[in-house]
Amino acid sequence: MASTTLSNFGLSLFNPLHHQRKKRPKSLLSSSRTNPRLVSSINDHLALTRVTYPILQSHSTPKRRFHVGVQKDYSDGESSETLVSDATYQEEFSWSSVILPFLFPALGGLLFGYDIGATSGATLSLQSPDLSGIAWFNLSAIQLGLVVSGSLYGALLGSLLAYAIADFLGRKRQLIAAALLYIVGGVVTAYAPELGVLLAGRLLYGLGIGLAMHGAPLYIAETCPSQIRGTLVSLKELFIVLGILLGYFVGSFLIDTVGGWRFMYGCSAPVAVLMGLGMWTLPPSPRWLLLRAVQGKGSFQDLKEKAIVSLSKLRGRPPGDRESERQIEDTLLSLKSAYGQQESEGNFLEVFQGPNLKAFIIGGGLVLFQQITGQPSVLYYAGPILQSAGFSAASDATKVSVVIGLFKLLMTWIAVLKVDDLGRRPLLIGGVSGIALSLVLLSAYYKFLGGFPLVAVGALLLYVGCYQISFGPISWLMVSEIFPLRTRGKGISLAVLTNFASNAVVTFAFSPLKELLGAENLFLLFGAIAILSLLFVIFSVPETKGLSLEDIESKILK
Repeated sequence: MASTTLSNFGLSLFNPLHHQRKKRPKSLLSSSRTNPRLVSSINDHLALTRVTYPILQSHSTPKRRFHVGVQKDYSDGESSETLVSDATYQEEFSWSSVILPFLFPALGGLLFGYDIGATSGATLSLQSPDLSGIAWFNLSAIQLGLVVSGSLYGALLGSLLAYAIADFLGRKRQLIAAALLYIVGGVVTAYAPELGVLLAGRLLYGLGIGLAMHGAPLYIAETCPSQIRGTLVSLKELFIVLGILLGYFVGSFLIDTVGGWRFMYGCSAPVAVLMGLGMWTLPPSPRWLLLRAVQGKGSFQDLKEKAIVSLSKLRGRPPGDRESERQIEDTLLSLKSAYGQQESEGNFLEVFQGPNLKAFIIGGGLVLFQQITGQPSVLYYAGPILQSAGFSAASDATKVSVVIGLFKLLMTWIAVLKVDDLGRRPLLIGGVSGIALSLVLLSAYYKFLGGFPLVAVGALLLYVGCYQISFGPISWLMVSEIFPLRTRGKGISLAVLTNFASNAVVTFAFSPLKELLGAENLFLLFGAIAILSLLFVIFSVPETKGLSLEDIESKILK
C-alpha cells in the first residue's frame, strides 16, 4: 500500500470483489451500502467493470475518489446488497471538512503537552529569588511537588468526572467544558497571589486535561472516515508532543523575565479560547446522537435527523443528503440489533462484562504498559547520558529537553504516516521489541559498559523512538476505537484513569526504586515489564486497520 501523507493519501482501491450470497446489514458511519441504482446499471455487464463515483463540487478542496470493481456472476438481485465489499469501499469526503473536526479537539492534547513543557521552566522561575516576583518563592520539596503534579491530580479527578457525565454531555459539550477549565485554570494560575490559589489553578487545569484526553480521541474517532481514523487519532499524539515543545520554547524565552512563570502558564488561555470557540461551531458526534436515540433519551426522529445533518456537515456534503441518510440508517440498524434487547443505559458494572471487559483489557492494558515500562524514568537520565557522551548541550536542561522533544516529534510523525498503512499491531510489536532491547542496553551500560557512552546514547534514542511509534500514539488510538458504542464513554474514561494513575505510581515510585535497586537493576526491571507487554500485544491486541467502529464491535469483540 502506498505511503500516507497529510496532503495525499494514496490508497490501492481497486481489487477483485469477493461476493457473498447471504444478506447481512451494513452498519457503518464510515462506509455505506451499495446504491441499488448503481447495481441496476451494471447488471448487463458480464466482464470486470470499473465504476468511478462522481465527486461533489461543493468545496474547492479535492475530495477522495474511489473505484469499485464489479464482476457479474450472480443469477438474481439477491446479492445486490453485497456487491461492493467492505475491503474495496473507501468513503468519499472533503479534506476541508475533515481538518477542523480534527484540529479543535486535538488542541486539547496540545494544551496537555504544553502544561508538561511549560512546567519545567515555570518551576525554575517560581523558585528564583530575583525572577519569581513573589515573596513565597522558597518552596519546600513537598510544595514544589504539588505544583508540578497538581495538574496530574486534576486529570485523575477529571477522568472520574468523565466516567459519570461523558455520555450525558456528549463529546462536543465535554470538550467545550474542557476548554473552559483550561481557560479558568490557566488564568487563575497566572494571577495567583499565593501558593494555595496557584495549586487551585493547577487542579482546575488538570480537570480540563482529564476531560480533554477523554473527549478528544472519542470525538475524532467517531466523526472521521474509517480509512484515516488511525492517522488522525495518532496525529493527536503529535499535537501533545508539539505542545511539550511549545512549552519548552516559551519557558526558554521567558526564563529571564521577572514573574515569567505567570506568563508561561497564562499563555495557554488564548489557545483554550480558540479550542472552545472551535468546538462550539462543530456538530455533535452522529454516533452519540444515535446512541441517545436508541436509549430513548429524546425524540427518536429528531435525534436521527440531527445525526443525518451532523454527518452531512462532517463530510462536506449538502445538508440531509441521501448518502448520509443511508449511512445513518445502516448504523441505526446495527445499534438496534446490538442493543435492542438491553436496558436503555448500561450500569456501572457493564464495562467489566462480556465484550466490554475484553475491550477494557485491551485498551486498559495498553495504557498501563505505556506507563509502567518506565517512560518518565528513562527520560530522567537523558541529561547525564548525553553529558557522558560529550554533548555540550546536555549541560543545559532546557536544550536537552528540546533535543529529545524534536526527536519525539520526528518519530511520532513516522507513526502518523504509517499507522493506516502498516496497521496497529506491526507498529506495536516492532516498537515494544525495540523498547525492551533499549532497556536491556541501558542496564548493561550502567552495569558493565560504562566505558562506551555511545551505547547509552543509542539506547536512549532507540527507547524514545520506539515509544513514539508504538505505545505513544497507538495506545490512545486503540482506546478510542476498541470499546463498544454503548460503553465507549465509560470505557475510555476508565482507560484514561488507568493511564494517569499508573503515571502517578511510576513517578512516585521512581526515587525509592532507584535508591533500592540502582539504575542498572531498575532498567532491567523495566525491560522485563517491556517483554511482558510485548507478549500482551502479540496474544491479546487485535488489528483494527481499515475497520469501521461498528465492524470492530461486531467482528472483534464478539
